[in-house]
Amino acid sequence: MKLFISFLILILPLGCSQNKSADYTESPNYDEAYAVEEEIAFKASESSKDEYEIIKNNEASVEQKLIKESFLEFETEDLDKTYSNIARFVKQNNGFIQDDNSNKNYNRISRNLTIRIPTNGFQNVLDSISSSVSFFDTKRVSSKDVTEEFIDLEARLKAKKTLETRYLELLSKAKNVKEILDIERELSNIREEIEAKQGRLKYLNNKVSLSTINIQFYKTTTESKITQSYGSKMWKAIASGFNGLSLFFLGLLHIWPFIILLIIGFFLLKRWINKKNKK
Repeated sequence: MKLFISFLILILPLGCSQNKSADYTESPNYDEAYAVEEEIAFKASESSKDEYEIIKNNEASVEQKLIKESFLEFETEDLDKTYSNIARFVKQNNGFIQDDNSNKNYNRISRNLTIRIPTNGFQNVLDSISSSVSFFDTKRVSSKDVTEEFIDLEARLKAKKTLETRYLELLSKAKNVKEILDIERELSNIREEIEAKQGRLKYLNNKVSLSTINIQFYKTTTESKITQSYGSKMWKAIASGFNGLSLFFLGLLHIWPFIILLIIGFFLLKRWINKKNKK
């Protein structure tokens, strides 16, 4: 009996080891099935490191990016002359008038301009306008530094494009439908991010390369009511009377059948009354 038990003890570890080896041999493609996902995760983390390194390397080399804007408000005696002078200053500095609108209140006529000017001519235009204005109701000049955001966007855009290339390489090596769908889903997300960053970069480039000047200039007017003489009032009253008389006769023409009936009725009634009195 002891001999049998000892034999079982020896056999049992061998049976377990065979079961384990059988379990592994049943799924020989385990590593193969997850190879792409592991590689994607590795590439993504590697891309993040690349983004950081690109940002650090570019900080010192990229020139400063500034968005310059200004708002001016002032009074003028001649709106047309002021507009002509501003248009001349803008043209001399290779700018253009993006928006132009006018409005009029009870005692004020104003004109509003939105000017886009190359950044290197921004200060020249401001100085030229200021030299012809004695007093500003409002003069506001602002400058926003977007260098850091610009560098960050460029670096991340470059890293995303690199990551997109790597995903395309993985897509060409995909071995089943699941891997293809997973990679294409990630590619779609990456492309959306690339387009968003490209749009933001385009907006910043436009704002940096062309500064904005908003100008409102106005002219104060004194409007008084026109006084009329007594004679002109009498003449207007007489003319109004003639107009009323003509309207009266025109009204009679509209009801002429009723007038004829009234006249006939009047004569018949008078004739009847006369016959009755003779009796």
